[in-house]
Amino acid sequence: SGCGTFTFLSSVVAAVSGLLMGYELGLISGALLQMSSILALSCKEQEIVVSSLLFGALFASLTGGFLIDRFGRRLAIIIASSLLVLGSLLLLPYESYGILIVGRIAIGISISLSSIATCVYIAEIAPQHRRGLLVSLNELMIVIGILFAYISNYAFASVSHGWKYMFGLVIPLGALQAIAMYFLPPSPRFLVMKNKEEAARKVLERLRETSDATKELTVIKSSLKDEHQYSFLDLFRSKNNMRARMLVGLTLVFFVQTTGQPNILFYASTVLKSVGFQSNEAASLASTGVGVVKVVSTVPATVFVDQVGSKTFLCIGSSVMAVSLVTMGLVNRNIHVNFTSVCRSQSPEDFFLQRPVNLADVTNGSLKDLFASMALPERLSFDTQRSPAFARTGELNGTALAGGKSTTGSHMESGEVPVVLKWLSLASLLVYVAAFSIGLGPMSWLVLSEIFPGGIRGRAMALTSSMNWGINLLISLTFLTVTELIGLSWVCFIYTIMSLASLAFVIVFIPETKGCSLEQISMELAK
Repeated sequence: SGCGTFTFLSSVVAAVSGLLMGYELGLISGALLQMSSILALSCKEQEIVVSSLLFGALFASLTGGFLIDRFGRRLAIIIASSLLVLGSLLLLPYESYGILIVGRIAIGISISLSSIATCVYIAEIAPQHRRGLLVSLNELMIVIGILFAYISNYAFASVSHGWKYMFGLVIPLGALQAIAMYFLPPSPRFLVMKNKEEAARKVLERLRETSDATKELTVIKSSLKDEHQYSFLDLFRSKNNMRARMLVGLTLVFFVQTTGQPNILFYASTVLKSVGFQSNEAASLASTGVGVVKVVSTVPATVFVDQVGSKTFLCIGSSVMAVSLVTMGLVNRNIHVNFTSVCRSQSPEDFFLQRPVNLADVTNGSLKDLFASMALPERLSFDTQRSPAFARTGELNGTALAGGKSTTGSHMESGEVPVVLKWLSLASLLVYVAAFSIGLGPMSWLVLSEIFPGGIRGRAMALTSSMNWGINLLISLTFLTVTELIGLSWVCFIYTIMSLASLAFVIVFIPETKGCSLEQISMELAK
């Protein structure tokens, strides 16, 4: 009732933005291996290539909200898809470092703009009892996109100029989405904001498959009448509890990042290698294995969110994350992993295979900079998409670093690590990934799309999105430094504390919104 085929199809087409976003974020780790060789990129240049997408995303998240509220959610998605196509096309004919940066910035702007616009658009066209399912489709598409990126990296790893195929694969899909969105209706709430009530009525009747949408239209009008006079600065004032709502949104995004998902995911193959998995096992597991776990875990969250509620899923996710992180920390304490040595002993392998390296540069910490710079958003998960030559790299672990001493040591030999600890470490990592994928992963963005008034929803989402990208960059760039100082097990324990803090925060501050209309939620929160 109220969620017909047309509403579902409109949501799926909009959620293709999530697929494109996940693909672009998961892609770079594999593409960079080839590009660094072909373009002879230095460590700093590789750092800038990876970071350029993030800076584009940050820029779009700061400015995109005004575009979404001024010109509409649908138009913003069309612009974002077109920009993704243009950015990708720019990368194909040229083999230039400068062009690469410009193309990646354009793609960063595109995925950031589309991620905000898509959540808002779907939330506004969805009926209240199906909103959770439809908005969470976007997160499901993101994790599917990551999985496709891993598969693409693996498929084209040994192909000449394979990185061009990797970048080119999104072009037809982006173009199709832009064309399809043109034929879909604008958000009825946006039409009411622009005083196009008759058009909004027709859109609602089409979306709800009913001949009379007067009741819902009246509710939207009365709600927007109060909301339309919001200015951006009202987000920081006490009027209608806006400051409190903004703080709830920003804190939720803060916990998405500080519970460690981006870094634990990015360094998963390193962690697994350090607890005794051979390089091929770790690489294949890190790419497709974790990708599959993310997809499989996101499905039940998406399907049952409207029955169970986003708050319940957030509580379950944070609790399970805390348990799995404690387990991971205890296992790593018992194995006595020298994490920094492990990660540094692996990383030159790709360098030696791709291009000559000055060993003085390596020991000066330039690789640390490279690793740190590449641990960007959650979706930039792993630098593990190796070429077939990766199979040989196990033999290269040796005396490259740490003053010429071998850093591969006993903990790199799988036989030295008890089998129970080895598999316990793997199990806890996969449980941690799964817990994030049913909790903070999809549910945070659902809550954010619900708690702000329609008249300022785009700008509020953009502000929380910029906080998301910004904290992500900060935490990722400090991960190696912190790990060197206190050790991997203590990093896991810190993430455990943050997971427990997020659980307490959700219980106290996050409202249960299942079954409520956006207008009801806004009225309740205004009190």
